[in-house]
Amino acid sequence: MKTWSMPASGVKSEIRPCALCGSLIFKPALECEGFSFVKCKHCGLVQRNPQPDKNEILSRYSSVYGKDYLSYELANEAAFLKLQQLALKDAGFSKAEKKLFASAEKLHAEAPSILDIGCATGALIASLRDNGWRVTGVEISPSADYAKNERKLDVSNIPLEENHFPSGSFDIILASHLIEHLNDPKTFLEETYRILKPNGIIFITTPDISGFQSRLFGSRWRSAIFDHLYLFSRRTLKKMLKTAGFRVETCRSWGGLAAGAAPKPVKKIADILAKRLNCGDVMIIRARK
Repeated sequence: MKTWSMPASGVKSEIRPCALCGSLIFKPALECEGFSFVKCKHCGLVQRNPQPDKNEILSRYSSVYGKDYLSYELANEAAFLKLQQLALKDAGFSKAEKKLFASAEKLHAEAPSILDIGCATGALIASLRDNGWRVTGVEISPSADYAKNERKLDVSNIPLEENHFPSGSFDIILASHLIEHLNDPKTFLEETYRILKPNGIIFITTPDISGFQSRLFGSRWRSAIFDHLYLFSRRTLKKMLKTAGFRVETCRSWGGLAAGAAPKPVKKIADILAKRLNCGDVMIIRARK
């Protein structure tokens, strides 16, 4: 029932302070096979500890496992794209898009710009390009080569901070299922704040440890995997966004039960209730600079 992940072995790990408040006082949270998550006693953020260092993570994504990940992405690309589009719709992307294009047309300015960090094979930004957006992607896995060569997209294959984008470069930033993979999500949010234009918007999609599935399955939750260094609740992610300077505008969630966890009629009811009650497995947050 768990999502795709690299093997939980053969990596150099280190103890890291809480990424939100800096505390070093933790209590056990989830005990998984070969690794574990702890919860900060001060702010409640759940993170892997110890966790692989940045260079170790980068090398794994560019290794044979990165190629396996590309195969996984391509096999599930259509389904992932549909989920991303539905999530963005729920979070008000269409309204923001219309407003930006109307403003650009009124001012006779160039089309609005969008950056997708962790863009994988580029399916989403390719569709946005077709709708008139000026698109840029960042992707450190071999999926970047696919996006550049097969879709002719402007995609960088180095981490966000190393691109040194000018301040105020983008109208909108997307980060879908990315922030939970980063050693330093706080610095990441500070950098996205810097490169957004004034009044710019970030849409962040990530698993929600405060949702129904996490509470039901515990360490067997499908998002409690080796590749995830942080498991945010909506409270901890909102707090981190606010610390970086953002104003959180909305948070929506979906996913009541994972496929195969229950008979289809039960899953359908659970999914409807999770979305209606906003207690789903995955959340999307819209925040503004």
